[in-house]
Order: sequence, then structure tokens, then C-alpha cells
Amino acid sequence: MNWIKPPGPVAKGLTIGLLGGSFDPAHDGHLYVSLTALKRLGLDYVWWLVSPGNPLKGAPSPFEKRLAGARTMARHPRLIVTDIERQLGTRYTSDTVAALQRRFPQVRFVWLMGSDNLENFHLWRNWRQIAARLPLVVVQRPGSILAAVNAAPIRRYGVRRFGKSRALNAPPAILVLDGARNTQSATQLRSVSRKSVERFFVGNATKKESPA
Repeated sequence: MNWIKPPGPVAKGLTIGLLGGSFDPAHDGHLYVSLTALKRLGLDYVWWLVSPGNPLKGAPSPFEKRLAGARTMARHPRLIVTDIERQLGTRYTSDTVAALQRRFPQVRFVWLMGSDNLENFHLWRNWRQIAARLPLVVVQRPGSILAAVNAAPIRRYGVRRFGKSRALNAPPAILVLDGARNTQSATQLRSVSRKSVERFFVGNATKKESPA
């Protein structure tokens, strides 16, 4: 593996949350998951891993556009947006996690996700290897509350609710965080964007057809 510059501070004893995804586009839901984990678990930083492409989704928007949008959204001193997956040349989360742990062995990484992603986590390539490598922290999101009960990883490994202790168990371990639940999703935002474009063109066409 080539030497990769760390996207932010790395030092022995730091705990860093990893939030992966297409960020197409980045939205308040990503921010909510990150800030909830930062505050309630006492994480040192959260890295947003903007993926060059998600194998479970269709072709995303241009990478540089998604990266810039994520940087605009993540305006917090402990949130770091990075293209490190593109630098590593990894396509799957299991490969990314393994590469990061090899490159930064002094850091303890934690994988962050919304409960909506937990529902399809069993479809991720080598998902059991991911769970065996680092703790999984799941932040409840609207419409997927039962994921913490029915998801395959929960049935296999069980779940621990957040208590007074901020200590995370050694993997495999799944911690679920409750709290105020943000409703935004990238799918909804893309849908709104498409509808706005359609209304724009329909409105202009109507103006052109109207008599002077």
C-alpha cells in the first residue's frame, strides 16, 4: 500500500468515527449522525469517507461535486471530509477499513451509520469482517426504528443501548444511539432536486407558449 497522508490529526489514543457513503448529496442526516456520535460517545473526530462509487447504488453525481458539497455541509472543527477511499483505490468498505487500520494502527476506528443503513448492512461485501474489525455505532433514523430489532447483524451479534458509560466494547459489538431523529435523506433530496428542475422547464415552456 502506498503511503497515504492522514486527512486530520492521528495519534495514539484517538477514537475516530468513520461515516462512509456517496454523499449524493450530503445532508442534515449525515450531520446529525456525526454530531450525535461525537457528543454522546466523546469521539475525537469523525471522518466522512466520500466514496468514488457505491456498489449497491447506481451511478452517482460527479465525485468532485459530491466532495465539495460534503465539505460545505460539514462545517465543524471535528468533522473531516476526505477522499481517502479514492487515494487508497478501495471500492468496498471492508477493504477501506482494513487499509485504514493498517495505515493508522495507533487510532481506534468506529464505524457510524444511520439505522436506515443497518437494514441492508448484510448486503455489504464481507459485512461480517467489517463487524469483526471495529465497533458499529447505529444512530436511529425515522422509518427504520425496527432495524435495531430485525436487521441481520443485530440477530447475529445482539445490540447494546447507550448508557452512562462511553466505553465501546471490543468488536463485534453494535451500539444503538437514540435521540431526536432527523428526517432528511439523500434520496429525498435528489427527488426534490429533480422535481425543481422539471418545474423550471415546464414553467418556462408555458411562458413561451403564452401569447405576447
